[in-house]
Amino acid sequence: MSRLVIVESPTKAKTISKFLGKTYKVESSFGHIRDLPKNRIGVDVEHDFEPKYVVPRDKKAHVKELKALAADAEEILFATDEDREGEAISWHLAEVLGEKPEKIKRITFHEITKKAIEYAIEHPRKLDLHLVDAQQARRIVDRLVGYELSPFLWKKVQNGLSAGRVQSVAVRLTVEREREIQKFTAEEYWSIDAALTSGGMKFDSHLNAIDAAKLEKFSITTEKDAKKIVKAVESAKLIVASVEKKTATRQPPPPFTTSTLQQDANRRLGASAKMTMMLAQKLYELGHITYMRTDSVNMSTDFQAEAVNYIKEAFGGDYTSGPRTYKSKSKGAQEAHEAIRPTDIRQTPDMLSSSGIEPKMIKMYDLVWRRALASQMTGAEFDQTGIDFDAKGTDKKTYTFRANGQTIKFAGFLAVYPEAQKENALPALSAGQAVEAAEIKPTQHFTEPPARYSDATLVKALEEFGIGRPSTYAPTIATIVDRGYVDRDDKRRLQPSPIAFTVTDLLVEHFPQITDYQFTAEMEDQLDKIADGEEQIVPVLKKFYVPFKENLLKKIESVEKLKPEDEPTDQVCEKCGKPMVIKSGRFGKFIACTGYPECKSTKPIIDASSVKCPICVEGDIIQRRSKKGKIFYSCSRYPDCKNAYWDKPTGELCTTCNSMMVQPVRGTVKCSNKECKTNEGKPAAGRKFGGRGKGARNDGAEAEDDSGDMSGGDAGSEITE
Repeated sequence: MSRLVIVESPTKAKTISKFLGKTYKVESSFGHIRDLPKNRIGVDVEHDFEPKYVVPRDKKAHVKELKALAADAEEILFATDEDREGEAISWHLAEVLGEKPEKIKRITFHEITKKAIEYAIEHPRKLDLHLVDAQQARRIVDRLVGYELSPFLWKKVQNGLSAGRVQSVAVRLTVEREREIQKFTAEEYWSIDAALTSGGMKFDSHLNAIDAAKLEKFSITTEKDAKKIVKAVESAKLIVASVEKKTATRQPPPPFTTSTLQQDANRRLGASAKMTMMLAQKLYELGHITYMRTDSVNMSTDFQAEAVNYIKEAFGGDYTSGPRTYKSKSKGAQEAHEAIRPTDIRQTPDMLSSSGIEPKMIKMYDLVWRRALASQMTGAEFDQTGIDFDAKGTDKKTYTFRANGQTIKFAGFLAVYPEAQKENALPALSAGQAVEAAEIKPTQHFTEPPARYSDATLVKALEEFGIGRPSTYAPTIATIVDRGYVDRDDKRRLQPSPIAFTVTDLLVEHFPQITDYQFTAEMEDQLDKIADGEEQIVPVLKKFYVPFKENLLKKIESVEKLKPEDEPTDQVCEKCGKPMVIKSGRFGKFIACTGYPECKSTKPIIDASSVKCPICVEGDIIQRRSKKGKIFYSCSRYPDCKNAYWDKPTGELCTTCNSMMVQPVRGTVKCSNKECKTNEGKPAAGRKFGGRGKGARNDGAEAEDDSGDMSGGDAGSEITE
């Protein structure tokens, strides 16, 4: 053996081995072989932030093997990924192996193909210490924030919390979006639609103008006004006033960057950012796609030429006008890199599927292949038609209805990369022709709040703010999910947990620098400048850390510890307008006003599985505890409604007497009315009290509860578990 090649992944090592001869030995480092210690900060802030790296215990045996191989090799080639992280892995390897500098060479490539590997070996370079410093600076800053700010949260909020330079900003984005949703008030508006027919062809139109004044979104805001318009035009003739035709062209999107791949995979395949990067990593290491951490939309001229030729053969010359180039809109994009693309455009997804690769990887490859191919195709052309119909209303006003049609004239890139494109053909009409209205109807609408962030939209927001870089988007989202700051709702969107509100508010108030979008983006710019050799690592770290540490020490002394039972809610007190929080009392959790003791307002926590009270029809049947600790179920509107049950209501009503059906702890479902014939021959159902239902017995007991009144007395309000 004369040459040792070290990469970071065993899959990558296996793929590269296929392209090299017997004089090469390809080994994997299995990622980083050393890092900052897990149980201590590992950064000497008093001596220019010197990091104290250690080789983890589970890596020591492998490091020993690599040292032995390196000692026998004539030359060592580090072939880790072409980014800061990859450069740092190579640097750590060089440090640990301890070989002479002249024996070590660095090779890089954007794709794992025979041509790329051979070219890289013929053009080695030295380790880029600027890239290494940039990676170390990021690692050190994140370690300082995490290891010094997290204990602050443990002391002031609760144990187990964590803070991070990018993580906390991502959480803040989700919290601020959630507050937008909570503050949102829906507004009503109406539209008037007409189903028209001409020559047996049906098509839709909408009211667009009244007396030539174009309607806006909130021009019609009440049902009364909407019905008034319908009444005015329902018997009127609709005459074609104008016909407008034009051709529109839609250009193909650029090839994928890390961000756009994560966004499109989330939208089209439902894949999380983490899953997307895992699948793309495998495809890269198997040699099917180029490197997947990139913010560039450039592609090699060789690939572009191959793609153009393939398009001509598969679709025809009309589908390409030659190579297309694109310019990145991403802040600080590395234009010298390549976009994500197939290594061989002639390897179709169908061909890859026959190789035994798992279906998820095939779908991801299909997405990359189609996007790269589409980027070199011509635009799609559409025939668009707009027809205006005038109707003279009984109120003497002219009502103009608009019908819009669109058909694909030439598919272009849509032939390979289909989008949700609705085709809507209209009949051939000319001015003065009359059409029939099969139906004219008003439709009620309400404005909707902004949507919660999905993986795709959060990645887009991070990129737009300049927060993080291609390698950080997926792990950032995974971190805030794993650490309980956000949960996924039923649409897989990111919903901040109650603790996210508490931590975000605390950090924004006392550590604005850490959660400031602009500051976080500026830190990324500083890291880029270190990578380019324009800034030095120590001054950048000092500029950040000195004021951060001074502020931290002040806040440790001045910020009071939050009460452990207080959990934020999205509710405000109906009496005083102050925020409501979740507190814990003798009998469980309840909602209370933060204005205590001036305001003693409390509320029960309504379980999503609660059923409606059959007596008042307004409240929910919720679980409570009596003063003796016994569980019962009663209306949340107590004392206004005193309907209550000893056994858990099912939500179903008795088909005999219309009382609530209940599920005893033991036995089968029964009617809560013990006198009901439904219960004949069955053990008696649990007793019902305080109710007014048919056959209910009011034995004097009331739906009593303990609200956890902070004064120690009876607050006379509700509580639930």
